[in-house]
Amino acid sequence: MRFIHFVACALAFHTPLYAQEERAERPAEIPVAAFAGGNQLNSAKLSQNGTRFAFVVVEGGKRVLAVHDSDTLEPLLAIDLGPRDGFNWFDWAGDDRILISNRMKLSSFRYGESRLHAFDIPTRQLHFIGFEEQGWEGDDVLHTDPNGEYVILSLSERGGVPPAVWRFPLDGSGASSAVLVQKPEKDVYEWFADDAGVVRLGMSWTSKADIKIYYRSGPDDKFRRVTKVKGGDDEALDAWDVMGIYAGRDTGYAMVDAPEGRKVLREIDYSTGKLGPIVYENPRWGIDQAIFRKGEGPIGVSYTDDEPRTVWLDKEMASVQSQLDAALPGSRVRVIDRAGMKRMLVRQAGDADPGALYVFTPSRMNLELFANLRPHVDEKLLSKTEAHEIVARDGTRMRAFLTLPRGRGRERLPMIIMPHGGPYGVRDTMVYDDWTQLLANRGYAVLRPNYRGSGGYGEAFERLGDGQIGRAMQDDIDDAYDWAVAQGFADPDRVCLFGASYGGYAAMWGTLRNPERYRCGASFAGVVDWEDLLAYDSQYLARGRVRKRWYKDVWTPRITGDDKFDLASISVADQIDRLKRPLFVAHGTRDLRVPFDQYEQLAEAADAAGKDIEMLELTDNHYLSDGSEEVRLLEGLLAFLKEHNPPD
Repeated sequence: MRFIHFVACALAFHTPLYAQEERAERPAEIPVAAFAGGNQLNSAKLSQNGTRFAFVVVEGGKRVLAVHDSDTLEPLLAIDLGPRDGFNWFDWAGDDRILISNRMKLSSFRYGESRLHAFDIPTRQLHFIGFEEQGWEGDDVLHTDPNGEYVILSLSERGGVPPAVWRFPLDGSGASSAVLVQKPEKDVYEWFADDAGVVRLGMSWTSKADIKIYYRSGPDDKFRRVTKVKGGDDEALDAWDVMGIYAGRDTGYAMVDAPEGRKVLREIDYSTGKLGPIVYENPRWGIDQAIFRKGEGPIGVSYTDDEPRTVWLDKEMASVQSQLDAALPGSRVRVIDRAGMKRMLVRQAGDADPGALYVFTPSRMNLELFANLRPHVDEKLLSKTEAHEIVARDGTRMRAFLTLPRGRGRERLPMIIMPHGGPYGVRDTMVYDDWTQLLANRGYAVLRPNYRGSGGYGEAFERLGDGQIGRAMQDDIDDAYDWAVAQGFADPDRVCLFGASYGGYAAMWGTLRNPERYRCGASFAGVVDWEDLLAYDSQYLARGRVRKRWYKDVWTPRITGDDKFDLASISVADQIDRLKRPLFVAHGTRDLRVPFDQYEQLAEAADAAGKDIEMLELTDNHYLSDGSEEVRLLEGLLAFLKEHNPPD
């Protein structure tokens, strides 16, 4: 085996926690700001041949795309992406051009239309890709030329009409040089191209949200209807989650449900719609993602048990993974982007280690540290996380993750139970979590239960959450409290709830519903009125015929359960007169997922009921894009907890 050669860059070299001695004493306090702001290096992507890489940086009120040289690791340029709320995504087109998608602002709090631009690195010029008059979706890229010369783009003349497909050059010549490659056809609203850029598959929707699939085997063939998928038939639709069409063949790949509800990777024949052999399945866990090599097919898959894992189907990549694991022992090592075998971006991390980003050059077996993901967090001061299984009152088994503060023992600790957001299809894992580590650093035990409805544990477990918001889902959180007390980890008189989004709702509702358990509650961006949120979601989530059908037939029943159930009985604003414990509530004025008027409604309801709530208004969105606003949130939270549930 060839050995990987390490090179440390000018930044401080990363020392994983596994190499450090455990300390019995209580750790020094890590500054709040060290935990705030998105881990910007998570967005890092390599150019086509790996000569450069880029990632998004948030600076004040805007986002910047930082571009670096992969050989020297030195910065090359910074591209202003505009307002932080208006950026969608970026991707490389060759080595010299970058595609950038932005959202256009339609009103004070709402973004709608997307637009595509190309940035040319040699000339430092930004060019618009599209037409002056076009539909809402301007960034539906079907294919990007590997050399960065052009893109294949699906565009409508105006919102609500079927799109055509155009070939746009990226040299700045503009719409006048665009070439029509596929005219609108058969009410097709979604087109797919193969790896050579040939449009091969189209989908249309009926008024009943049925989906018709049209396909052709090559550029000289005519489109023909292959099948029609009934609206709401999720199992059949899974097969048409197009994961790659390859020139010269009809077979591709699909992630579909096994009989037990686990996702497996199978071949599919697009010309007939029939599923073929299973490419990969895990006997216990569904796969999260398939990893493809352009022009070939799947070379790996990822799944999550208590933590994310990668299985390489390709022997060469499996060998690379083994070498990287040996070079960074005791930590979790993942290849997050590849430029073939020329260069790779590698992330190393642990449950008590925020991790670092490396640049790996296989030809030289050279692994260079680029930067620590949390450069101001001292890993020696962090706390390990344990996985536990909790049995709920009805016998349902759920996984939970417990982080104990260093230097405080394991018994009768002040605890924060932190339910995750979502709620459906989302879950916590053993991976490093900023808020968990901040709270542990301040002396709190943190328990994160994956209540029913959480993803990753099979379809049956997720379906247990249907119609159980504020009901059995909340029972699971209470049962996690009972488990922590029975095991001796938590002091029963010193447990608080804290969460964000749905977790924020669960924290508020648990504080109102079960004051005998919880000493206080804290929420960021939590839902306070479910009826109002559903009304908002009818616009936010239900744009287009398919989404409207999904909103009506899937999302609404999942929230309400029984049609006769009164959502006001589990809504915080409607039940605020039950409040007996301290409550901290923060919300962003730019939140589009849980609108800011939910926060305003709670303030009005609390005032009318004569209830005191500590309120914090943030100039930010649902995802805390502004690190300085996240600092305000966390400092407010810690001050609230110190007053109402002090760690000492």
